[in-house]
Amino acid sequence: MRKYAYAWITATFFLVSLGLHWFFGWRAFADEAQQHGQTAEWAGYLNEMMRDTFENWQSEFLQLLWQVVGLAYFLYVGSPSSKENDDRSEVKIDAILRAIGGDKADELIARIDHEYERHSGSTPHGHGSELSKTAGKELARQ
Repeated sequence: MRKYAYAWITATFFLVSLGLHWFFGWRAFADEAQQHGQTAEWAGYLNEMMRDTFENWQSEFLQLLWQVVGLAYFLYVGSPSSKENDDRSEVKIDAILRAIGGDKADELIARIDHEYERHSGSTPHGHGSELSKTAGKELARQ
């Protein structure tokens, strides 16, 4: 549960705010109906609140969601230009390691890729790991 605490807190805020929106919306709807000498009916209220809720949802939440998720997707996941510099740098570094280290370089590159989970798509921050401190030293000993 701690792993998804942010999602649970966000969902709680969303549900509480939605509930309060509907509660106070009902009170305003009932007061307005009373001012016009009518009784408040659930069908009319439900229609009005669904319209208002989806209008708010569309104008605020979907716009923000698209900006955050879309931007993250295009910048970090789907955009070839976002990875161009990293991929180019990695190929250059691999080439330097192979030029210096010969056959041992491929083993070192494989260990680095494994340590930093390069093949699974996520890269943890392991700059303090033992491998990051010793990478390349065995190549220099040749």
